[in-house]
Amino acid sequence: MGVMIEGRYYVNDPAPQTDAAGTFQRSRSTLRDWVEPAGQFAPEPGRYHLYVAWNCPWAHRTLIGRAMLGLEDAISVSYARPTRNDQGWVYDHDPCLGVSALHEVYALQPTPYTGRVTVPVLWDIQTRQIVSNESAD
Repeated sequence: MGVMIEGRYYVNDPAPQTDAAGTFQRSRSTLRDWVEPAGQFAPEPGRYHLYVAWNCPWAHRTLIGRAMLGLEDAISVSYARPTRNDQGWVYDHDPCLGVSALHEVYALQPTPYTGRVTVPVLWDIQTRQIVSNESAD
């Protein structure tokens, strides 16, 4: 999995993903803002875009939440290819920003991002920045 350090993408992530016992350790999400609702519990239609991968369980849960809350028409989505390559999560067609790799989205952050390049990512089209990369939010 790739990593961004001060806004630059690096193919190899130097940090371990397992603890001493060999258990996977998911890194903490550092981009954790909230959607400001336009109405009662509804985001402004067309303002947000979600970057996901079907094969990522954390990203998948955002798709479930989007469907359960009836937000399919309000929040557009870009789906990554089923496997990552040296560019990380890659996209054949991204209607929002026209990127081909997710690290390009992270590189657009106003403050240079440092951390893993992970899905899901909720992008604010209006402010041109990532709202959150935490699926639980």
